[in-house]
Amino acid sequence: MPETPTAPAERVTHSLVRDVRLPGGAGVLALVTLDNGLDHTKPNTFGPAGMAELRAALEVVRTRAEAGEIVAVGVTGKPYFVAAGADLKGITSVHDHAEAVELGRMGHAAYTILGDLREATGVPTFAFVNGLALGGGLEVALNCDYRTVASDAAALGLPETGIGLIPGWGGAYLVPRLVGVEKAIEVILTRPAANKPYKPAEALQIGLVDELFEAADFLEQSIIWAAKVVTGEIEVPRRELDPQPVWDGVVAAAKAQLDAVVGTSRPAPHRALELIAGARNATKAEAFAAEDQALADLIMSDEMRASIYAFNLVGGGKKPQGAPDPKLARPVTKVGVVGAGLMAAQMAFLFAQRLGVPVVMRDLDQERVDKGLSFVRETAEKLAGRGRLSPDAAQRIVASVSGTTDIGEFASCDFVIEAVTEVMGLKKKVFAELEGVISPETVLATNTSALSVTEMAADLQHPERVVGIHFFNPVAQMPLVEVINAEKTSDEALATAFAITKKLRKTAIMSADRPGFIVNRLLLLVMGQVLAAIENGTPVEVADRALAPLGFPMPTFALTDLVGPAVAQHVLTSLREDLGDRIPASPGLAKIVEEGTRVVLDAPAKGLPKPVDPAIQEYFGPARPGEPGVLDADGVLDSVLSALTTEIGLMLDEGVVPGPQQIDLAMILGAGWGFHTGGITPYLDRTGYSEKVLGKRFLPDGVANVPS
Repeated sequence: MPETPTAPAERVTHSLVRDVRLPGGAGVLALVTLDNGLDHTKPNTFGPAGMAELRAALEVVRTRAEAGEIVAVGVTGKPYFVAAGADLKGITSVHDHAEAVELGRMGHAAYTILGDLREATGVPTFAFVNGLALGGGLEVALNCDYRTVASDAAALGLPETGIGLIPGWGGAYLVPRLVGVEKAIEVILTRPAANKPYKPAEALQIGLVDELFEAADFLEQSIIWAAKVVTGEIEVPRRELDPQPVWDGVVAAAKAQLDAVVGTSRPAPHRALELIAGARNATKAEAFAAEDQALADLIMSDEMRASIYAFNLVGGGKKPQGAPDPKLARPVTKVGVVGAGLMAAQMAFLFAQRLGVPVVMRDLDQERVDKGLSFVRETAEKLAGRGRLSPDAAQRIVASVSGTTDIGEFASCDFVIEAVTEVMGLKKKVFAELEGVISPETVLATNTSALSVTEMAADLQHPERVVGIHFFNPVAQMPLVEVINAEKTSDEALATAFAITKKLRKTAIMSADRPGFIVNRLLLLVMGQVLAAIENGTPVEVADRALAPLGFPMPTFALTDLVGPAVAQHVLTSLREDLGDRIPASPGLAKIVEEGTRVVLDAPAKGLPKPVDPAIQEYFGPARPGEPGVLDADGVLDSVLSALTTEIGLMLDEGVVPGPQQIDLAMILGAGWGFHTGGITPYLDRTGYSEKVLGKRFLPDGVANVPS
C-alpha cells in the first residue's frame, strides 16, 4: 500500500476584529481583517483552521448585532490581499469524499453568517476588497450585501474551473443573481478558461462590486460610503432575476460551447454549469448543498489532483532546473537581432519593451528592414490605442528599435540573437559573419525551433558563447522559452540567457541539445502519428477528432493551420532525419504544402475550433474505414499515447531535461496541454500507458492523482 499523503501544516489566515466608529454618528462597524501575519509574498489562503477562526469571529459579531451593539459588519484583507482562495496544498491531502464534503460545508457555514446577517438582525455586511480576491477570497465578498474595491487590487475572479474545481463557497449561486446569468458564465467559465481574472474597473462594470475607490485612502472612503448606505443616504440597486427562458437559453448555449470545445476531457466546467442551471429556482440552502457535493466529487477526482500539480508547476517561481548561478550572467546594454521578419520583429519589440535597452535589427535589404520597423511601430500604436501601453512607453519602444543592412552595427551589442530561415547552412554562415564583428564577450543566441545548436556553433572560434533561446509564436503571448544547452555552451552564456528570459517575464526551461528539444519533439510526434493514420486509410475527419479526450486547445489540423503546413512539414522532415522512423513521413502533407492548400474550414462560430476540410482527403488517398489495420478514433488516440510514452522515456534517458516535471511544464506552457491532465506524464500514468509501455510510472502515485 502506498503511503497516504499527509496534509502540510496550514498557514492560518486569522480573523482580526476591531470596532470602527462610522462618520456622521451612524454607529459602530465591526471590521474583520483577514491576515496570515506574513509578508506580501505569502497571500492569505483558507484552510480548515482559518475557516474555523473566521466562523468563530463572525459568530461573535452576529451576537453583537443581535444585541444592537453594532450597525454594520465589514470584511477586508491585509495589504494587497483579501485572499487567494482555498489552501490548495491542503486540498490535495484530503483522504475521502466525506472529508471533502466537510471542506465545502465549513466555508458555507462561515460565509452564510455574512449572507444572512441583514435578514436576521437588520445589520448589513460590507466587503472592502483592498487587494487580490480570487476563489474563496472573492466569495467572502460575494456573500456580503455590499462591496467596494481598491483601484490597485491585483485581480478579482473565480478561477476554480480552470484548476479542476467549482466555486464551492457560494459563487455558483450568488454570481448569476448579482450580475445575470450571461455574465455569470463569463465569470465562472470563460474567464478561468483564458486565465484572465478581472481588473477592479472591469469588476465594477459588470456589477461584481458596487464602488471603486482610489488605493491611497481606500479604507477611509469605503467606511464613509458604508456609513451612507447604513443611514439610507445611498441606495444600491440590485437587478431582477433573469427570466426562466433567458436563463435556460444562456445555459443551453454555454453547454453547446462546452461540448464543442471541452467535450468530456474535464468535468469541472460541466459541473459548474449544472450548478448555474439549477441556481435560479433553488433555495440558498439547496444550492449550497449542491455546491458541497460537486466540490467533494471534484476534489476526489484525478483531474483536480492533476490540475493542482500543474498549477504548482506553472506558479512555482523557482530557479529553473539546471540553470547556473545567476551572478554569472553578463550585463546586456544593447541587443542585436539578425533578421527583420515577423519573428525577429516580435522579439525586437519585446526586448525593447522589457529590457529597456537599444535594439538593432539587421536584414539583407532596406525593404525588409523597413517592414520590421513598421511592425514595431504599428504594434506600439495598437497597444497604446487599447490602453495597454502608455503613450510615453510606446514612444520609447519605437525609439529604442533601429534597423540596418550593415552587420557592423552589431559590434556594440552585448547579446545577438539570430532569427533567420531554419536552414543549418544559412545559420552557420550568419554566425561566422557575426564572429568577425562582435566583441569576444558578446553572447550569441539562436531562435532555432529544432536544429542542433552544437552543430551550428561547431566551426566558430568561440562555440562556448552560443546558446539556444527558442521563443514560441506569437512571442508576446506565449509564456514559454526553451533555453538550449549545447555541447560547449558556457555557464556564462546560459546564465545570460536565463537572466534575459526572466526580465522578459517568460518561463524558461533548459533543454539538452537534442532534436526538437522538448515541445516540438513531442508536438510534431503527435501530428506525425495522426497523419500516419490518415495515410493508412483513417478518414481525415475521424483522425482530426481522435485527440478530443486530451482537451487540446485545438484539433490537429487547426494546429497545422496555425503553425503553417510548410513549417510543420519542414520540422517533421528535420526530426525524421534525426530520430528515424519514430517520426512518420507524410507524402500527403508534402503535396498539400506543394500546392498551398488550406487544411481547415472557417470556424462555425466565434470561439469554436476550425474543422478540418474533408476535401484534403484526396491528398492522402481514399479513406478505408473498417478495413483491417485501419485505425478508428480510439486506435489513433492509442497510437499517439503509446508513441508519446515511448518518446518521453527516451527523452528522460537522454537527459533532455532532469525529470518529467520539466516536460509537463513545457507542454502546458508551450503546447496548451490542459491543466486537467497535469501536463502529459500524469495523464500517461493515469491512463496506464507508462506502465504498459515502459513498465513503470513517470511520477509517484499520489503526486498528480488520487492515490490508489
